[in-house]
Amino acid sequence: MTVSWQLMLFSVTLWRGHETNCGGALGGNVMQSEFDFVIVGGGSAGAALAARLSEDPNISVALVEAGDRPPEREQMPVACASLQLDPETDWMFTGDPGKGGLGFKDQRMPVPRGKMLGGSSGINYMVFVRGHPGDFDNWARLGADGWSYDEVLPCFKRMEEVSETNEAVISREERGNAGPVGVGIRSPVIPASRDFVKAAGAVGIPEGDYNGAGRHNHGGVASLVQTNTRRGKRSSTFHAYLEEKAELRPNLTIITQAQVQRLILEGEGDSLTASGVEYRENSGAIQSIRANREVILSAGAVGSPHILLLSGIGPRRELEAAGIKCHLDLPDVGKHLKDHLLAPMHFPASGIALTGMEVGMSMGPDALRAPAGPLPADPADDVHLTGELAELKVEAERRLAEWHETGSSLVASSLYDGVCFFSTGLGDDFTHDAQIGFIPHAFNEDVIGTRININLDMLMADASKTLAPDSEHVILLASNCVPHSEGELVITSADPAVPPAINFNYLSDPYDLKVIVAIMRRALEIAAAWPGEKKLGNWLVPPMLAEIHGYVEGEEPSDALLENFALHFAQTIYHLSCTCRIGSVVDPKLRVFGVKNLRVADASIMPEIPSGNTNAPSIMIGERAADLIAADQNVRMVC
Repeated sequence: MTVSWQLMLFSVTLWRGHETNCGGALGGNVMQSEFDFVIVGGGSAGAALAARLSEDPNISVALVEAGDRPPEREQMPVACASLQLDPETDWMFTGDPGKGGLGFKDQRMPVPRGKMLGGSSGINYMVFVRGHPGDFDNWARLGADGWSYDEVLPCFKRMEEVSETNEAVISREERGNAGPVGVGIRSPVIPASRDFVKAAGAVGIPEGDYNGAGRHNHGGVASLVQTNTRRGKRSSTFHAYLEEKAELRPNLTIITQAQVQRLILEGEGDSLTASGVEYRENSGAIQSIRANREVILSAGAVGSPHILLLSGIGPRRELEAAGIKCHLDLPDVGKHLKDHLLAPMHFPASGIALTGMEVGMSMGPDALRAPAGPLPADPADDVHLTGELAELKVEAERRLAEWHETGSSLVASSLYDGVCFFSTGLGDDFTHDAQIGFIPHAFNEDVIGTRININLDMLMADASKTLAPDSEHVILLASNCVPHSEGELVITSADPAVPPAINFNYLSDPYDLKVIVAIMRRALEIAAAWPGEKKLGNWLVPPMLAEIHGYVEGEEPSDALLENFALHFAQTIYHLSCTCRIGSVVDPKLRVFGVKNLRVADASIMPEIPSGNTNAPSIMIGERAADLIAADQNVRMVC
């Protein structure tokens, strides 16, 4: 398989991995039709939950996943963008951004969701953030009894194994050291990322552990990014919980390439009970399995409410409009959608940034092949390489081999490598309402123009030059951590193959725009405080916005310009949550109101979105759900 560096893929010819099972039950299990627990979705929460429940050999668990095992390139962190828009690994949803997204093609926001074992923990950019302690105490204040920070901290600690590092502050007393999920700082550390942390310190955001003591500092915390990786390779929940571990247990059956169509419901009124699920195999055959104890939906903030809706559980009027019989009128299913937005600010960074060619070389020689790279498309033609290109190929081979052997490489992270959290002072003082990420590389036209879907002609004067393989630019990502705007999912068809409408409704609350402008101003301060002799250039203001607002390069941008930039180019960070939230759809034990033997356990149950990337909290929800179910159902877990 030969792939293009322009698509940020890499060669699989040197890979030492598993063969991919083509569907059915994994782990050598004989398929059966009844289980104690049926878990729908093998992603961030579902894989953790299945692994924990199956620790008890006396119970049987089925894990039903629409995708398959992850492909080989999933383990290379920098190749994450290549997993987007791949129907084997991504559901490829899109959403309506509402007031935002004016600079996106067709004004549509891509919504990548992982479609494989590991789910979105296998497709994301691996930024490992627990959230602020105040986020979880706020959950408890909102009625989520048992979900305060002190109550979820043991789950965070037992799920993580934080690597030793001299490169960042780690609060050892608050961190885990023996869990299944690897957490580490990339190696080698990119110098520009260290400089970002210094620049943040210069504007009053001190260095610390943002997954530990640093989040207790109201003034904020800055750090190199902690990633869910182990020895430079992705530590998704598939690798952490299932691979060569739980998948080998005789009491866990993993059914892949099986898209759940609906819940099997029995009874009506107060006796309505979930007794199993119906799923469609890739062949088109419809199968069903029963749950003798419980069905647990862990299909994510889109998938779980969609399955409820397809099963006739949700807003009656919307269900009937889609031709679905309403078994339970539960108006909040799919509502209260929350997501984080980031505003990507590009800066010239000569002598500071990584070039695309440097990153491509570290991905191996096949990532440098034509049409985008300097090596011939056909490896057989390598016999005719010039001396310079032959040396380039040898160096690319050396770098890829080093990553395989040691995990140390430029490809050992998604390149989201620096981050800071702080409070704007505009409200929401129970947490940090602001996040700024740092990427020491500008990505390329395919990633920004195709996978993110931004109209490059609107964003930049000359994208082909700004994003060329030899260009040197960095990106500061200004993100509002506590959005007040809410969106919704609306079912439009009774056909399970038709996704629900995703209406983000971004920036509908004017408060959000005010906050994101304040965060962008702080990003400009960090850029201006860059340490050392080499400095960042001026922010690259989109020419059309500069013309509208009379902006002159180098001057301070107006609030109106910053607002307009956010309205045009702020994008999803893929942190969809709250669509089956505690208190509206499920109780604090994650039991669906009005349906017996049915729970939801994934990001959809969050009462409010946490301040930071949501994957670590989603895994924690899987761990916490295991505790709750074990206590109710007398399951004996090892942990």
